[in-house]
Amino acid sequence: MAAGAREFLKTCERNIMNSRATIITRIMGGIGNQLFCYAAARRLALKNNAELIIDDVSGFARDFKYRRQYQLGRFAIACRCANPSERMEPLSLIRRYLKRAYNRRWPFEDRSYIQQDGVDFDPRLFLVKPRGRVYLDGYWQSEGYFKDVENIIRADLKITQPVDGANLEMAERIRACLAVAVHVRFFDAPDAFGGNNAPSDYYQLAIKQMESILSGAHYFVFSDQPDAARNSLPLPGNRITFVSHNKGGDNAYADLWLMTQCRHFVIANSTFSWWGAWLAANADKQVIAPGFQPYGANQVCSWNFDGQLPKEWIKIGI
Repeated sequence: MAAGAREFLKTCERNIMNSRATIITRIMGGIGNQLFCYAAARRLALKNNAELIIDDVSGFARDFKYRRQYQLGRFAIACRCANPSERMEPLSLIRRYLKRAYNRRWPFEDRSYIQQDGVDFDPRLFLVKPRGRVYLDGYWQSEGYFKDVENIIRADLKITQPVDGANLEMAERIRACLAVAVHVRFFDAPDAFGGNNAPSDYYQLAIKQMESILSGAHYFVFSDQPDAARNSLPLPGNRITFVSHNKGGDNAYADLWLMTQCRHFVIANSTFSWWGAWLAANADKQVIAPGFQPYGANQVCSWNFDGQLPKEWIKIGI
């Protein structure tokens, strides 16, 4: 082999060895699920010195039911968004399907398209050593995926502070008292039997538990249906404030920011309030969470699966 050819091959080998792997995370769902998608991918990229790229398009392109949009622009996230080629465009639906199907033949840690299997915490993600371009597709709803880089994740997910008067005034009220954030989320109609809503019994027990821990707390309630939520909360009117001025998905970040200003939490079976509690800086915070799993033919989300709720949180089952 000629000297020039040998040198060319060596150069190619060096370029391959020195080329940085890329992880493209597919962001989808509401703001809480989007944060989980990011956090797991960020940790995987950090531990493997890989570039993290955000696909902020494909996870929302066919969300015709909820019409959700990418919302991570309100956080201190520095990585870039994917270009059309990195999103497998054109014909991305077909190309993504074929890539997923092909990768199922390989061991989990060797796949170039990693789709989450089930909902439980999956430690196999720690075994992945990305080579070239790797796609990450899933919700990854456990702090176990990023607990060892918690400080970095908290810095990345610092929320842009709203600047309008209503939110700044509410933040001052929250900081001026012993504030407990309560999130009441309705996946189904408020009067639906069973289904996916956390039952009113949960909130009654959670408030009773919180009252036994704290004295004189004021409860700030966040809910998509405030009037219905009031019926679930056994609290006097002078110790409860409903936070309902942030309308629409574009302002969800503002409610999340207000939640993080609170000192303690009663969360719903919702990733939104999960992150509100997790991102709050109070080191002594008490977090009460539903410890049940709702099941049903029209189930929207499972809850309290393996790894989802931090061990130090108080779980109440119904």
